[in-house]
Amino acid sequence: MAGRINNKSVLVRNSDSIKKSSEFSMAKMNQGLSLNQMQLFAYAIYSTQQDGTTNFRKIDFEAKFNLEYQSYRAKEDSLRLIDLKVSTEDLESDSFSFWNIFMGMEYDKGLFKFEWNPKMIPHILGLKNKFIMTDLTVTSQFKSSFSWTLYDYLKANYGCWYKTISKDELMKLFGVENKKTYIENSGRFKNTVLDVAIAEINAFTEIEAKYEDVKNGRSIGAFQIFWSSGSKIHKASKKQINILESLVDIVFEDVPMYMEIKDEINRERALSIIRDLQSVKYRYLDPEIGLTAEHCNKLTKKANSDLEALNSLLEMEGKSPLKPQVPLFNWLLDN
Repeated sequence: MAGRINNKSVLVRNSDSIKKSSEFSMAKMNQGLSLNQMQLFAYAIYSTQQDGTTNFRKIDFEAKFNLEYQSYRAKEDSLRLIDLKVSTEDLESDSFSFWNIFMGMEYDKGLFKFEWNPKMIPHILGLKNKFIMTDLTVTSQFKSSFSWTLYDYLKANYGCWYKTISKDELMKLFGVENKKTYIENSGRFKNTVLDVAIAEINAFTEIEAKYEDVKNGRSIGAFQIFWSSGSKIHKASKKQINILESLVDIVFEDVPMYMEIKDEINRERALSIIRDLQSVKYRYLDPEIGLTAEHCNKLTKKANSDLEALNSLLEMEGKSPLKPQVPLFNWLLDN
């Protein structure tokens, strides 16, 4: 079954993303998590995938999700995470499994420390096939944990474009299967859970989703969810931008030397190159500009070529270039 595509696009950056196995993303968590708890859990994965560490500081967690996280919440949220279990089951083959995600968590003066259950490691490290990637700058825009849950679930069903899920199974997915209001009132469940998740996914992600009720007589027995996926455009990484900035800064540091070129034609050529690089500095190196990885790579190649041209002009004047070239950055491999 081929998935459907749409015209939406979203900027992502590998260095801001986490990976999870598709199996884990589709697994049912025995306890529903609040949005802060989901963010805390995701940041634990992020920290481990960045450099293998199993600790992080509260201030870094706050910066990633653009929030103020009160220390008193750390105890409550850590207690929820330490009890977090994952279950997978196959009723047709009469099999199931349950296991805890964490073996331990600590918090001391703004520092979180945690220990993974070894069974969790294959789901977040060494992933080569069948995993989903989630950019935390995208999910940081969610105001509801239901949105994150459904977003992960739809991404884990890559290649599909619709799925019929019973109301009971969907309530379990969202962790609200024991809420009497939702059991007795499908309209309330739709308004406060499903509609909220669909709206935020449509607003902030590359996915466009909708659903239809599937009725058994007059009552809703299931929901048929339809979705399509847009494209992901890679943002320029900090390393890419730093290299481009270095090239531009090297040229600006040597502006007086280029202005002393005696040959008028060569001097005008040098000043024209400098003006082009000045345009790059003010048009693309503003931190508020969402520079893509591909365009940053093109600008870096052009800046490197410009520096070579300027060095050639200096050599024609009998002067040696004062600055070494900055190596090009492979954005496809190291974004």
